[in-house]
Amino acid sequence: MITLGIESSCDETGIALYQMGRGLLAHALHTQVAMHSEYGGVVPELASRDHVRRVVPLIRQVMKQANATLDQIDAIAYTQGPGLGGALLVGASVASSLGFALDIPTIGIHHLEGHLLSPLLSDPAPEFPFVALLVSGGHTQLMRVDGVGRYQLLGETVDDAAGEAFDKSAKLLGLGYPGGPALAKLAESGRPGLYKLPRPMLHSDNLDFSFSGLKTAVLTLVRQNVLDEQTRADIACATQEAIVDVLARKARAALAQTGLAQLVVAGGVGANRLLRERLTRDIEKRGGRVFYPELEFCTDNGAMIAFAGALRLAEHQGTKDYRFDVKPRWNLQDITRHYAR
Repeated sequence: MITLGIESSCDETGIALYQMGRGLLAHALHTQVAMHSEYGGVVPELASRDHVRRVVPLIRQVMKQANATLDQIDAIAYTQGPGLGGALLVGASVASSLGFALDIPTIGIHHLEGHLLSPLLSDPAPEFPFVALLVSGGHTQLMRVDGVGRYQLLGETVDDAAGEAFDKSAKLLGLGYPGGPALAKLAESGRPGLYKLPRPMLHSDNLDFSFSGLKTAVLTLVRQNVLDEQTRADIACATQEAIVDVLARKARAALAQTGLAQLVVAGGVGANRLLRERLTRDIEKRGGRVFYPELEFCTDNGAMIAFAGALRLAEHQGTKDYRFDVKPRWNLQDITRHYAR
């Protein structure tokens, strides 16, 4: 069975073909970073219009790469939410229209479920059950994953996500968009330990996160110092250290609490080199193992949507009812509740 995946939740248009038994056949991605960098962040209307321009040419590109034809597609998976409403509608409408034309089932996929399952595309891949650390621009969550659709929330951010902390701190330091990768690169030339920033909720008795206080502390440092290049690098280094310390400690605590030994890290922040080094060192020292998606699948992409759709369709989900809606706000826990019915 071949599944076409369409991702259009924010500022990247991702298309992929996945075949059960063979794996990923082809994928392509267009990022809008250059367009949005002029505005310092994502402009929803511009994002939606760019998805309209890109989605069909990318589908054609992927079909050509895979040497496949439309009549070989068995199903279409698309990101139904969460995300920008207009951007989601582009992917949903194209998926439903194409599904109707080909008379094949379509299935809406939760964006975070795509990220959560993306490390299973790698080799070696984790086995259920495992703990997942989802870290992206808008989400920071720890989940227990017992199978497809079987997710238990262990902890989440009460305010800013880790990705937001990276991006907002980068903006305070005068770095461009996207801020997270720029801050991480600048931090490489920073002097560790020069500035001490708070680690919010580091010693709390739960697995929740908070990063808004860190952003405020970075703002205070920026105002108190003359921002020459070295000072900016030192503050970037301190910021990254604080975020990684919190994420690593909470991830270790989640494994201890669940008694599991496998940790999966997914989402854009999962590409951060320091976070990967720290988690791998800390978890393996305790006899566990950490799994990451390939770097190209850390950010939004069509491969994770095609893969999640293929897993869902293998369990007889999907529909030929081509009416569609999108869910800009969609709790991942709702999937578990729906799956249990």
